[in-house]
Amino acid sequence: MSKLKKYFFFIPWITFCSLQIVFAQENPEDIALADDKIENNFYEGLKQRAIENYDKAIVAIEKCIDSDNTNPVFYHELGKNYLDLKQYPQAEEAFQKAVDLNPKERWYWNGLYDVYYQSKDYQKSIPVVIKLIEFDPNMKEDLISLYMYTNQRDKALELLKEMEKEMVLSKTMEFYKLKIQESNEYAKPEKNELEKAIEKNPKEEQNYIELMLLYSNSNQEEKAFEVAKKLAKEIPNSDWALVSLFKFYLLDNNGKEASDALLKVLKNDKVDMKIKQRMLNEFLLFVVKTNTFEPELMQAVDYVSNDTSINSPLEIGKFYFNKQLYEKAIVYLEKGLKKDPEDFNTIVLLIKCFENIQNFQSLAKLTEDYIDLFPTQANLYYYAGLSNNKLANYKKAKGYLDTGLEFLVEDIDLEIQFYIQLSVVFQNLGEKKKEEFYLLKAKELDKKRK
Repeated sequence: MSKLKKYFFFIPWITFCSLQIVFAQENPEDIALADDKIENNFYEGLKQRAIENYDKAIVAIEKCIDSDNTNPVFYHELGKNYLDLKQYPQAEEAFQKAVDLNPKERWYWNGLYDVYYQSKDYQKSIPVVIKLIEFDPNMKEDLISLYMYTNQRDKALELLKEMEKEMVLSKTMEFYKLKIQESNEYAKPEKNELEKAIEKNPKEEQNYIELMLLYSNSNQEEKAFEVAKKLAKEIPNSDWALVSLFKFYLLDNNGKEASDALLKVLKNDKVDMKIKQRMLNEFLLFVVKTNTFEPELMQAVDYVSNDTSINSPLEIGKFYFNKQLYEKAIVYLEKGLKKDPEDFNTIVLLIKCFENIQNFQSLAKLTEDYIDLFPTQANLYYYAGLSNNKLANYKKAKGYLDTGLEFLVEDIDLEIQFYIQLSVVFQNLGEKKKEEFYLLKAKELDKKRK
């Protein structure tokens, strides 16, 4: 089980004048001296812990507690040192004392959770995490993980359903939910329960979604499709109906219905972007497989272009590039480059695409445009020289190749290619000696490489 919560290294700010120290002495000077002693011991404890002298830190903090056993901060600090030493019973006792003294402080509860989690006492962790949820609702994921680890799947499923009404589940939570629903213990009773719930209230969308997942997870795609159609009939504007139907349309090779469903979902701001991206990827695979609906794919990419978490056109361009579908790759790589104009990796992919389809006009323009932005990238000069050679602009090619050599650093392969292109330049300019000179340099380097 993965622990989802973050560890917080938290040192509370102590106002020592509010420690409420009660001393027998009545002399203010004696009280001040006692205050100073506690403060010195406390900071000595912090100092020793910082340099990992946990035993010495404990001695210092215990002196603070001897002077004032009502301050939860001291017990919290004591617990942290025992925890660092993996002395779990002592750490538990200290953190529990801090919680008892001030149950409204989150970090004291957090200390208890650290003890139980590190000592793998997951059952004891559960009530602590339930308390921590009051401070941070995101701790629900930890609670579900603990329920799964202690085999309390009914409680985990109940909490998952509650969370699903409020948010899109993370991948881990989705995995837990599927794992629970796949087990025979839950599938049949829940299926009957959901069918009854749909009968009773046909306008409750969540019941359809749950039932479709159950059927899909048990490989009953036809039944899941029937539920999706029923959802679409009862709630025509349901985004989830479209999400579900989309998958079934793809399975049925119904590209027209699938693309219509996809575009409608992508237009809707209420559907999570992760779901949209997943649908887009599935549609991409369908388009590649069938070699159809390219315009619809392009339109879909435009809809998700505002997503800052992923450059969708670029990812699709890479996909086509790896499939060696260079002309299709170019369309999406260019869109991706507009979204992130300074992404040099995209430029390199575009260069390779233009080279592979021998579009030297576009290759020349691309490299020449980006040389100003990346003036020290030798490969840009090389491809500018290559493309201009192919376009019979030999003097222009020579200028780029000469300049590019100045920026070349320890790349023998590229250096050889530079010399070969310079030999082409001088061959076409009628300068035989220079042509032979650069060919010889290329051959000599090639021998060194071998």
